[in-house]
Amino acid sequence: MSTTFLTGPIATLPGTSATSGIAKVPVHGSLMLGAEGFAGDAQADRRVHGGPEKAVHHYPLDHYAAWRADLGALPVLDAPGAFGENVSTQGMTEDTVAVGDIFRLGGALIQVSQGRQPCWKLNHRFGVPDMARRVQDTGRTGWYYRVLQTGEVAPGDDLIPVDRLAPGWTLRRLWRAMYVDRLNRAELEGIAALDVLADGWRRHAQRRLDSGRVEDWRPRLEGKA
Repeated sequence: MSTTFLTGPIATLPGTSATSGIAKVPVHGSLMLGAEGFAGDAQADRRVHGGPEKAVHHYPLDHYAAWRADLGALPVLDAPGAFGENVSTQGMTEDTVAVGDIFRLGGALIQVSQGRQPCWKLNHRFGVPDMARRVQDTGRTGWYYRVLQTGEVAPGDDLIPVDRLAPGWTLRRLWRAMYVDRLNRAELEGIAALDVLADGWRRHAQRRLDSGRVEDWRPRLEGKA
């Protein structure tokens, strides 16, 4: 599957004093994919973005038509990169990709580690006050990869499936358990024991099992954290 790669520097979000690396542009030459992401890519808030479990963000171009139908013809949706993604493809979505899936990408090997948890910076990126909430509620979130083997990648490199370690745990199923049917004990127990899933998500599931309560996502979605 042919891919578009995108990177971007840290910059000030329009209309705010906050900084972000959400604005990504296509890469036109080969670049290294390291343990924490593509060379030349940056994240402003390393507490919640980047790191080994969120080294690469993939967002399906397939979702853009649905967003244009929901929001109208926003200029940000005219080309890949609207959601701060590093990888853009067509033909892969949360319905078909599972946690733990491994892909060859150029000289690198990557593995799906978790779904994307949208944050308030999407609200400013789109000029839509509840955009992060919309992304979370629709399940059109995208996902992250960890890098199992570093290597050089180039525009047009195919994303080649190598292995599926937990095919039953599609990203759609994971999203439903975390954001819709949020206290389903059987699903939470499965998530907590899912060793190919990022530790942060497994801990969320275990906390719900222990407390019987769902955490409050509003500060992350509204920029009050």
